[in-house]
Amino acid sequence: MSNYSKQAGIGCNKIRQSWFRSLADHDMTLGWLFSLPFLILWAWWFLYPFIQSFVRSFQDANFAALDQAQFIGLQNYIQILQDKEFFRALLHSLQIVAISIPIQTLLGLLLAILVNQKLKGKGIFRTVFFLPYITSQIAITTVFMMLFKKGTFLTEFFGMFGFGNVTWFADTSYALLFVCILFIFQQAGFTMIVYLSGLQEIPKDLYEAGEIDGASKWNKFRYITVPYLKPITFFIVSVSTIAGFQIYDQIAAISRYGALGSPAGATSTVVTYFYQHGIRYMNIGYGSAAVVLFFIIIMLITYLQKKFLDEKE
Repeated sequence: MSNYSKQAGIGCNKIRQSWFRSLADHDMTLGWLFSLPFLILWAWWFLYPFIQSFVRSFQDANFAALDQAQFIGLQNYIQILQDKEFFRALLHSLQIVAISIPIQTLLGLLLAILVNQKLKGKGIFRTVFFLPYITSQIAITTVFMMLFKKGTFLTEFFGMFGFGNVTWFADTSYALLFVCILFIFQQAGFTMIVYLSGLQEIPKDLYEAGEIDGASKWNKFRYITVPYLKPITFFIVSVSTIAGFQIYDQIAAISRYGALGSPAGATSTVVTYFYQHGIRYMNIGYGSAAVVLFFIIIMLITYLQKKFLDEKE
């Protein structure tokens, strides 16, 4: 081998080593390496099943004979959009989100402001408020079902404000409201913790400058706290909206002695609609179409929420 070839080979090796070293030292490379296990699991447990569901939504597929699935185009989607039960379930899901999200967001913010004060034992308060979020939803639902039976203190208390003294979860007029109360109770602790982390990141100098300028507590909250918490508010509203649409355990606990969505379909949601048709009736193609529509609805609502918050800026 000539000296020129040897020198060229050594030069190429140096270039490769230099390129590899610079790539290995790059922060983005390290970030991707640390994220790789999560991305692999996410792709396996979420992305791949969603792609499968999307493909199944165009098929007449039964759980018992998936190998005999037949392509039927948009027939599943057309059938769903002609089904009054689907729109009833969708309306219930929208009602849960519309009622619960504003209340639990505001409640979580108030709790965060409360426990952010210099109070004795505030660590205990944080734990108490956050505990329902990490407790079994079935267990909390069972306890609430005992508390909201006819003749209990809570039903008599709400009766003073015009609500009926009835067993809420067994009454078609109150069952969905009962689910909303459950969701608010469980999500408020999560909202509080997230808001609390945001409150502790706001520079104290801004509040001190506001006091010097004579700003009231309300003005400091309106012009300092709220703008700084806007990204966190969007995160909370988005995550809580998705959680609200995905409610299932509470409804399953309420319906354990009857059909899913009891009483008389008053608590049916998009998730229970999918479960009924896709799992219980084993029509996985039809159920998958419901899941795809569900995904599109959530993405659309999240986009509208972001656009609304951007316009408020």
